[in-house]
Amino acid sequence: MLPALLLFADPTPAGDFGTYAWAFGQGVLVDLTPCVYPLIPVTVAVFGAKGVSRGRALYLASAYVLGMATLYTTLGVIVASTGGAFGAWLANPWVVFPISGLLLALAASMFGAFDLQLPVSLQNRLNTVGGAGPAGAFLMGLVSGFISAPCSGPALVALLALIAKSSAAGSSVAFGASLLFTYALGMGTLFFAVALGASLFRPGVWMEHVKSVFGIALVVMAYWFMRPLSNELADFVLHETTGLWIGIGLVVLGIAAGAVHLSFHGGLAERARKAVAVAVAAFGAIVALNNVMYIDLPWRYVHDLDELDQALADAPADKPVLVDFAATWCLPCKEMELQTFGHPSIEPILVGEYTLVKIDVSDGTDDHERMQEMFDSETLPSVLIYGTDVRLIDAVRAAREVGKVPEPSVRLRALVPPEAFREAIAPVK
Repeated sequence: MLPALLLFADPTPAGDFGTYAWAFGQGVLVDLTPCVYPLIPVTVAVFGAKGVSRGRALYLASAYVLGMATLYTTLGVIVASTGGAFGAWLANPWVVFPISGLLLALAASMFGAFDLQLPVSLQNRLNTVGGAGPAGAFLMGLVSGFISAPCSGPALVALLALIAKSSAAGSSVAFGASLLFTYALGMGTLFFAVALGASLFRPGVWMEHVKSVFGIALVVMAYWFMRPLSNELADFVLHETTGLWIGIGLVVLGIAAGAVHLSFHGGLAERARKAVAVAVAAFGAIVALNNVMYIDLPWRYVHDLDELDQALADAPADKPVLVDFAATWCLPCKEMELQTFGHPSIEPILVGEYTLVKIDVSDGTDDHERMQEMFDSETLPSVLIYGTDVRLIDAVRAAREVGKVPEPSVRLRALVPPEAFREAIAPVK
């Protein structure tokens, strides 16, 4: 047997640039809603940024934003610290349905179905917190999240849900903290701009348009949480090659038809047109998302020990075997399949030269735990490759009751890029 090649790394997704850019953009968009934007100049004036030098104004704005960041980063740490318990839960419809329902309810609030608003007495009390100077600015920033909750709540819930789902797949606390810190910096952008004397656009109906964008995004987010519950939902594509462009086209069509600029407060015809346009735009976004996430590899899916025995018994003796432990709630597992297994330089190799066995441990049954123990694959993602010098079916049968399967030629316990994966599997025969 070849010496085992162990590619150990932190099995948590650090979060790519796109994820952080998305979080930052969410913060900026929240500032453009009617709950937050009109208050920005007033808030800056209250904590003392008017009538002082720009350096002093920037200093006070920084203290305010740091207060916001402290609040949101703390929330990120709390959710990330407890999110590991969400593992099997996020594959459970009794958990996913309420989360998706909450996101859809928040989407409805963005479209104006109802208003999320703190009691006026509580808003007034929160507005009195702080005062002039950096300490007062920090305290005002600390409580600002509660004042802006009616509009920032939906974006914040979506981010916290993403952190919980990521931490269930092994994401670090640092990921949750840094993502919410980035979100707070996005919210702070316009505060910095006003503190430095920027003359920004006037409040207006365009703010309702921003809320509609949030509403559509929350509908898609609700679908994202439902997706792992059903292969039919996850694998739904209109066309493998053109589906992405069809989805984008539907999004553009929905927006042009009024998904953003029309209002549910208008007449019956306008409300009906808005509803259809929102449905078209959201469906288009879902189609595009599924097409981007779709990978068609000839996996032999395994859910228990008997299916594992059968899959390995059917495996040709002249092909190496790739065993992939995965779960529907494991984001790094999906990233591995999308970014590595489905890469144009990797997919033909896997399809032509390997037997592909995917062990789905989403439900955490006794068989799932036993298989993970046998293969020493308690953490996800976990990819093992056995060369033709190992008769894997015999090894599994020998270790079925007690013991472990021999060490593979290649073991991957982290998301790796295609180049590293190709180099790792090169010596396997």
